[in-house]
Amino acid sequence: TFFILNYDEEREPLVKREYESGHTVAIHGYSHTYSAIYQSVDTYLNNVTKLQDKIKETLGIEATITRFPGGSSNTISRHYCSKIMTTLAYEMVSRGYTYFDWNVDSDDAGSAKNSDDIYRNVTTHLSKDKANVVLMHDFANNTKTINALESVIDYGLENGYTFESITPDTEMVTHTTNN
Repeated sequence: TFFILNYDEEREPLVKREYESGHTVAIHGYSHTYSAIYQSVDTYLNNVTKLQDKIKETLGIEATITRFPGGSSNTISRHYCSKIMTTLAYEMVSRGYTYFDWNVDSDDAGSAKNSDDIYRNVTTHLSKDKANVVLMHDFANNTKTINALESVIDYGLENGYTFESITPDTEMVTHTTNN
């Protein structure tokens, strides 16, 4: 599942390829700038709707799966609008969206320094007692994640895990919101 940000004409073929390859294209947001998107419920909803409209124009589908920048329990949003995440979580569901967080973090956007760190972060936190939603990023020049991905997939397959796209019928995996 690809939770995407705004894309330009050059990257549009990648979005189409993701979708045509059977992956879910989901909404992360038109922007990822916390200070802009978390000013109010309306600014956040506009951020989502703007990308949703672009995805519909590109793929002809109504994307309703989303992931909040920073996750549904992020604390940075409170600097811009108190308790916004609790309100947004409710608002998104009431508008027909499903949102997802992660319960396994590769830490590729954090302290993971190389592909070995990413592999270790993922494989040591997988559990057969839950649906595992692994957070990985495909930002520019993120070779550490690219280099770890095949090994992570091999580990998963060798240990009885399956890989599935998130769909509107997938049970949401969320953090507790209190912001």
